[in-house]
Amino acid sequence: VQLQASGGGLVQPGDSLRLSCAASGQTFSRGYATGWFRQAPGKEREFVAALSWSGGSSRYADSVEGRFTISRDNAKNTWYLQMNSLKPEDTAVYYCAAAPWPVVAARVRYWGQGTLVTVSS
Repeated sequence: VQLQASGGGLVQPGDSLRLSCAASGQTFSRGYATGWFRQAPGKEREFVAALSWSGGSSRYADSVEGRFTISRDNAKNTWYLQMNSLKPEDTAVYYCAAAPWPVVAARVRYWGQGTLVTVSS
């Protein structure tokens, strides 16, 4: 199973960006939940958002609640992170992940390679 994250880039504060994570293999057929984590320079990796296999349950970090939205397209084996109203403190490498629900770092079975998001004026 491989996860390929994409969509990062340099944006200004207040802008929007959508990250994608494409999964190959049998990730979705096994009913994995999907999530996003991020790691800012000099900081530990932290949880950002997660969505259950059915899409009926979701979780967000307090710092992104109301600004970020996680979604998935099981038919395409792809999930997304829509990021609105971006702030400089959102600057980080973003990693997609697949894990049993609930999604926490210790339970992640598969990690993507990371995509850099830089928010700066």
